[in-house]
Amino acid sequence: MKSRMISACVLVLLMIAVVVFNTIFPLALVIVVAVISALSVYEIVHALGLSQKLVLLLPTLLFAAVFPFLPIGIAQQIAYYVYTFLIFTSLICYHDSVTFREAGVIYSMGLMIPTALTALIQVRSQGGDHGMFYVIIAICSAWAADVGAFVVGSLLGKHKLCPNISPKKTIEGLVGGFVVDILAMLLFGFLFEASYHFTVSVDYGVLALLGFVSAGLSVIGDLSFSLIKRSCHIKDFSELIPGHGGMLDRFDSVIFVAPFVYFLLTFLPIFG
Repeated sequence: MKSRMISACVLVLLMIAVVVFNTIFPLALVIVVAVISALSVYEIVHALGLSQKLVLLLPTLLFAAVFPFLPIGIAQQIAYYVYTFLIFTSLICYHDSVTFREAGVIYSMGLMIPTALTALIQVRSQGGDHGMFYVIIAICSAWAADVGAFVVGSLLGKHKLCPNISPKKTIEGLVGGFVVDILAMLLFGFLFEASYHFTVSVDYGVLALLGFVSAGLSVIGDLSFSLIKRSCHIKDFSELIPGHGGMLDRFDSVIFVAPFVYFLLTFLPIFG
């Protein structure tokens, strides 16, 4: 538990540093997202026992690391095309040692993870002068559900949610995650208004909706990657973050939540 708390504090401090230096060094968020994407992709490829397939791994890591730096539009479309071309060319050239299943698994993970996490950068653009507030709630709406589910489940959990996938998750924890997530979003809204001496208003209805849906998506993301870990007979994707496991263990729910936050705030902005 001690190592878990220390690691959590380090992650929070890193997020605070990115927020504080966003004005003078906006590239910091892009770099962080690129590093998280590349590490997450490597962790899942390694967990699946495919890290020795370098003809598939190397273009996938390159795509994951480069994609967050690309502007929305033709640059990203070219990246998709080049990555697809490299994967399938590798499959053709090395068909004796690389199977379609292996290529398909790596290709799908290589596309999904960096594309989803890059939504954090797009969320910042949506918020204008308050873009980093959008980034904070996109990440924290996923983590708040995790924390709420863990705490409530540990204290009150009796009924298993999906024992065959994640034995420790409970229905009580699920409900706790929803409640904590909604309350956390409302609290973030209040603190944001207070930091501007209430000269800026936020839409608490949108924040509550964001918290509710994000809590559900967080559970789906968590269970999805738990299923992958269970099929690979591992507890964590790596030991990179003491007490938490790997980078993907910490950001699995964010992968599902961040794109939703981007889509939601496109149509329902928080600021009134």
